[in-house]
Amino acid sequence: MSLSRRNFVIATSVAAAGSTLLSACSSGNSGGSGSTPSDGATAYTGAKVTVGTKEDSTGPAPEIAGAKKGGTIYGLAPDDFSHLDPQRIYYAYNSTVALLLHRCLTSYKIDSSGKQKLVGDLATDTGTASADNKTWTFTLKEGLKWEDGSELTVEDVRHGIERSWASFITEGANYVQSALTGKAGKWRDAYEGPYKGKHLSQIVTDKAKRTITFNLAESKPDFNFTLAMHSYAAVSPKLDTKEKYDKKPAACGPYKIKAHTTDKSMVLTRNKYWDPKTDSIRNAYPDGFEFDFGIETLDSTDRLIADQGKDQYAVSIYKGVPAERIQKVLTDPALKKRSFNGLLTGVYYYAINTKRVTDLKVRQALNHAWPLQQIRQIYGGPSAGDFATSIMSPDLIGYKKYDAYGKLTKPQGDPAKAKALLKEAGKLGMKVVYAYPQDPTYDKTKVVIENALKAAGFTPIIKPVDSTSYYDQIQQIDNSYDVMWFGWSPDWPTAYTVIQPLFDGGAIGNGMNNISQTDISWINDGIKKNAVVPDQAKAGAAWAALDERIMKEVAPIIPETFSRRYYVYGSKVGGAQFDPNFSATLLYKTFVKA
Repeated sequence: MSLSRRNFVIATSVAAAGSTLLSACSSGNSGGSGSTPSDGATAYTGAKVTVGTKEDSTGPAPEIAGAKKGGTIYGLAPDDFSHLDPQRIYYAYNSTVALLLHRCLTSYKIDSSGKQKLVGDLATDTGTASADNKTWTFTLKEGLKWEDGSELTVEDVRHGIERSWASFITEGANYVQSALTGKAGKWRDAYEGPYKGKHLSQIVTDKAKRTITFNLAESKPDFNFTLAMHSYAAVSPKLDTKEKYDKKPAACGPYKIKAHTTDKSMVLTRNKYWDPKTDSIRNAYPDGFEFDFGIETLDSTDRLIADQGKDQYAVSIYKGVPAERIQKVLTDPALKKRSFNGLLTGVYYYAINTKRVTDLKVRQALNHAWPLQQIRQIYGGPSAGDFATSIMSPDLIGYKKYDAYGKLTKPQGDPAKAKALLKEAGKLGMKVVYAYPQDPTYDKTKVVIENALKAAGFTPIIKPVDSTSYYDQIQQIDNSYDVMWFGWSPDWPTAYTVIQPLFDGGAIGNGMNNISQTDISWINDGIKKNAVVPDQAKAGAAWAALDERIMKEVAPIIPETFSRRYYVYGSKVGGAQFDPNFSATLLYKTFVKA
């Protein structure tokens, strides 16, 4: 996992667009309302995540009221998609187009309110696990085809996973590879890839029965969530062009690539062999999509606001409304009606180096002192997001809202409480070295942080770090920083994908993400225990309890914001809504209005 691999927007984007950034979870209905998303919502309640049934996985997708087939939706973006080969897709932006082209064994069915349900996509359901969750079996739907009309089989699903071992595949996720081999970071040593005619012995297929079985080296109760990542989408061995596949991959989704001029444009047309009866997720109303690249976010926003010509049928694919236009969108009733928003899927926070700041009372004092309100005001005010008080973000199963340090009642900070804790610890005047990625926005926030630390009885030492090397520096275990700006986004909506990489003692090391260097036996044991709880609702409750205990008894971080992203779209676009999984426009629900 990484700061930017999925939905997370790292440091530079806040400066570029102060409002850009997070997503959401727990229980609830999903996938069947058929209504249109509410216009101009300004309070995103969170995308509740549940696990669906075989019936939920059966197509076609629920109709959207007022939608019709036909027309073209235009997408505007500053950048081209960096990868189209599914095994090379990890970043959220690439996944926005992958949803139109590629299909995985599982995926998320999203209703008009943003609630998510994990369902079978290529599979008939979300899989059957053995009692120990080491063996997972999936059955493919009937009628699945590639864009050339050839049948999509379980062997294609296997090939999509096996080709992850190819030397040219370096950008994708590695969860499944590690789970199959049990070799963690050395998973490549276990297999040479499929191009010499050998298959992974841990994957067993039965083409006649349309089944694929994964024999894992370790228990994975949320393995069906992992398989929803585009890194594990199907690829036909017959259509696989290896390194060239990244330029024009074969589609099994509702659209295929007609034309692509790198960094300029891409045109998608219907894949006539996609059968909506096999797909409970995608509506696919437009006849096609045309994407224009190289349009800066402010320019595309101004075009969408002006609403002229083809821009009436346009959306911003992934970049939200920049800070310069947020108030215009929110205060103009007509524009507000053409907007939607959502929280991104992770949390921004400040990691406290527990090897340097060893006293719990000092770490608690830092939490009380931190000026969340002043920081958020620099980001753009309440429209920039919600104050965070936990490790888990609202998109995670089991998320529980709590406020251990009174940040919701005193978001500006409580210097008196902080100073009292410092006095108890005998640390009044203690030096605190704060590091942040140098950037115009964070150059402003460091001022309010410095003032807050002084008011709380600390002696702050501020260390701006070049943004290009920032992560390399703070991910060194011998760094000289006490508090470091950081952030994290999960790869699927279970807390294992957050708490394990950030607080497991085994995740301490140069280049690794436990930069708090937290290594406590009850945390490590709790992670191991929670990771194998088979019931995701019970697992979620256990993760939430561990989250709260970590914050109260260890305080290794200072949570900052669950950040919010706003989108505006053309007046002739219907069905536009926030994708809670990738923090983007959910393209496959859009349609051209009559």
